[in-house]
Amino acid sequence: MPRQPTRWEQTDHRGYGQKFADLHAAGDDIEGEARLADVMAPRGATILDAGCGMGRVAAALRARGHDAYGVDLDEGLLRQAGDTYPQLPTMQSRIDDLDAKSLAAQSFPTSFDVIVCVGNVMILGEPDTEVLMLERMAALLSPSGRLLVGFHTDATPPHSREYSVEEFARDAYAAGLAIEARFGTYELHPYDPHGNYAVHLLRLRDVATPQVEWAHAR
Repeated sequence: MPRQPTRWEQTDHRGYGQKFADLHAAGDDIEGEARLADVMAPRGATILDAGCGMGRVAAALRARGHDAYGVDLDEGLLRQAGDTYPQLPTMQSRIDDLDAKSLAAQSFPTSFDVIVCVGNVMILGEPDTEVLMLERMAALLSPSGRLLVGFHTDATPPHSREYSVEEFARDAYAAGLAIEARFGTYELHPYDPHGNYAVHLLRLRDVATPQVEWAHAR
């Protein structure tokens, strides 16, 4: 079946990398997602930033002592990551193409304590590949690993899709994941059903406690 371009590749994203370059140069806080991932992870964890962009989250996690890696499909953003954070290992790949073989070919780990997928990656993939993207990431989690996913629910970014928390929960369940918690921000403010952003903490369903199994039906 022919591959379609991702929504990101259909987007005029000129200025995205420069925006974060300017914020980094100004010393502004661009590590909110990394702080939450750091709390989720054991010390010295192996972490994958899936859709790392210019590398800000993965680099912040390496600075906190984690063995962090970045993957992104955008060659230009990966060049920016290499220039900005030369210590950060990165590779080029779509999330729905990720697997242990492709990671091993780049001398990357093939199992992760935490996978971070933030910055609207889930709503900017190839149409109808959301379950596949989640399956690919689930397959790379360690047995006790956790997944952090955040996205706008209302198609705010150009060419993105609407993605309700109910549909995401069904897709996560289909991918073998259970939702531990849902928040409205990376600072763990309560999720607002009238808002437009959702942050999810997930783990593999076969090791999830019964208390979190409700999430697939929400």
